[in-house]
Amino acid sequence: MATDQSGVLEDLLVRRHSCRAFLDRPVPPGTIERLLWLAQRSASWSNTQPWQVIITTGEGTERFRRALRTEAERRDGGMDSDFPRPGRYDGVYNERRRECGWQLYNAVGVARGDRAASARQALRNFDLFGAPHAAIITSVASQGVYGALDCGVYVGNFLLAAQSLGLAAIAQAALARYGAFMHGYFSIPDDQKVLLGISFGYPDQGAAANSYRTSRADLSGAVRWVRA
Repeated sequence: MATDQSGVLEDLLVRRHSCRAFLDRPVPPGTIERLLWLAQRSASWSNTQPWQVIITTGEGTERFRRALRTEAERRDGGMDSDFPRPGRYDGVYNERRRECGWQLYNAVGVARGDRAASARQALRNFDLFGAPHAAIITSVASQGVYGALDCGVYVGNFLLAAQSLGLAAIAQAALARYGAFMHGYFSIPDDQKVLLGISFGYPDQGAAANSYRTSRADLSGAVRWVRA
């Protein structure tokens, strides 16, 4: 007899958040493989499964962390993403983005107008927030927006799968700012595009950066019903 599993999914969706501080504790290989197996069940256009995933662990993560931080400091804001970044955020979309940013700054004690402190916090992206593992997600270049969309579905399921296994994660478009560096560092061929990175591991529950949760718009702000 079928049982209603909606409560399980609801719990994962509600509890999941972008983790910005991790424990110095590696995830067992078997748990990572289980996470990847679950994410691999993601739906895709014509079942093409266009994602490719690079996983770092141990010294592989530490070397990548050091190299990425060095590249970010060297570039000082410059970027060469494989996918075009939004030209701007307008209206409510910009309001939500700003709210999220100020929630983080308030949690970690960055005062409004303190550009030096906000820059230091931004650089934490390139330290992988202390995570013991990173996942680099690429898409097949020839599939364009459809491949990127399918990879987005994969990323969402990766985050939920991590939550289901007692892990935490954060999807980071910031890592894809340095496309040429990522291609060179990981020997990613030109027929793949770097979409983003995901830092993951066990969350530091006591860290200030993990003390807040972002809001979600009411359904009326996202859904339009057509009843006749």
